[in-house]
Amino acid sequence: MSLIAGVGSFTLGCCIGHILPRFPYLLLSRTKGFNTRFPPHPEAIPLSPYLTQRVLHMRMFYWMGLVVVVLPLAVGLASVRWGDATFGFGLWIASGWYLLNRIQSLLGGQAPPWTRDMATELQIILNQEEYSDGCCNWTSPYWQVTGVYCVNCNSKLSDMARPDLGRKRSERRPFGFIRLLLSDGYPMVSLPDEEE
Repeated sequence: MSLIAGVGSFTLGCCIGHILPRFPYLLLSRTKGFNTRFPPHPEAIPLSPYLTQRVLHMRMFYWMGLVVVVLPLAVGLASVRWGDATFGFGLWIASGWYLLNRIQSLLGGQAPPWTRDMATELQIILNQEEYSDGCCNWTSPYWQVTGVYCVNCNSKLSDMARPDLGRKRSERRPFGFIRLLLSDGYPMVSLPDEEE
């Protein structure tokens, strides 16, 4: 096997091992029926029980990757043993890195982009604005890129930056897909308060 063929085979294995475990939140949440209750991608999202449910769904898809990662790990190990070793090594390296990344977030690394606390905070903000004296007479909280704001009086209700919520991206298909692969679902902005 030539060097170019070996590098190509390794790169192909790495790409498949990188994308396959991320399949649940990259593709499953972007179907047409899954996004009927939300505005198109760049627009802010009104707080509602559907948004809270979406955050919990995205959290489930995020952790579902731990189940999906078993397939490229097993195929990679089998390929190293009985098939194309460079392809199998690429699969094994990329999916192993994914597995280590998720285990690290369980043990105290960077928190996942979607958490139960995030869903709880959104629901608490919604409940406070509905059932108590809100920031204005016609409170309408929306989750924008940098936080939760009331669109009527522009008061900031929360500093929580918005991660990817599974809506179809407004960018062209390859650019939006690459952006999601690079961000891994995390918000594209970082706020000064979060850097502690």
